[in-house]
Amino acid sequence: MPAQQRDPNQILVVGARQTPFSDVYHHVLRAPWWLDLLALSGLFLLLNLVFAFAYLAVGGVEGARPGSLADHFFFSVQTMGTIGYGVMHPLSLGAEALVTAEVVVGVSLVALASGMLFAKFSVPRARMQFAEWATISPFDGVPTLMFRLGNERASQIIEATVRVVMVRTERTAEGVTYYRLRDLKLERDHSPAISRSWNLLHRIDDSSPLHGATPETFARDQVELMVTVVGIDETSAQSLHARHTYLDEQVRWGARHADMVSELPDGSLQLDMREFHRVLPTAPTSTFPYPR
Repeated sequence: MPAQQRDPNQILVVGARQTPFSDVYHHVLRAPWWLDLLALSGLFLLLNLVFAFAYLAVGGVEGARPGSLADHFFFSVQTMGTIGYGVMHPLSLGAEALVTAEVVVGVSLVALASGMLFAKFSVPRARMQFAEWATISPFDGVPTLMFRLGNERASQIIEATVRVVMVRTERTAEGVTYYRLRDLKLERDHSPAISRSWNLLHRIDDSSPLHGATPETFARDQVELMVTVVGIDETSAQSLHARHTYLDEQVRWGARHADMVSELPDGSLQLDMREFHRVLPTAPTSTFPYPR
């Protein structure tokens, strides 16, 4: 079953000064497309409504029914969108001044929206997939921490580099609790290309920060395993990155990832992505008594 866990990247911050309007560009890039388009549409309608009330107050729009908010609203839409006037057009000096101001606002809005949406569209995104579980089981007689990551795109990620950092709480001799980060050395942390999947191994030997760890110490120390991937998309030649965090309860002791590669009768190889997240139990040994 999929692991239903808290999101380790969601941190409640208190006491910090909130400045949502000082970093609009960052919010636009992070927000989903539907939210950006909804916000842009809402801003467009709001500005047109403001100018519609202004035209109602000033008057001087030929062809608009007196007191009709709808007529003045659609006149504002024609002006801001530089569609061109038909029946309705400005006559008075006040209306002409409002038209001039609205054209400036409309052109600025189009330029701002175009720039932000293009920036959002052009940001490279890694379609990397991480297995739902990290596993620990014997590999060549040595307890080994194993991860699995995959590339969801048909194109390859070239010059890929992976880094794994363990985060856990530790206590000093003075009784101060703090988070400590320790790098976990991988058997291989670089690949010339990632086509579909890649299994990563960290041997838990005497030199490993995980040496002597158990499921109980993982839970006690609130261990988190942070996996980051950096590479270059071969299609766009742009740098991309992805990250994933495994909590202590997302590490399966005494298990391994299911095999994804099999040989067909004609001798060709088959990669079954349906097995990507599946893990299989391993047999306990005298030196590694898991699963219990």
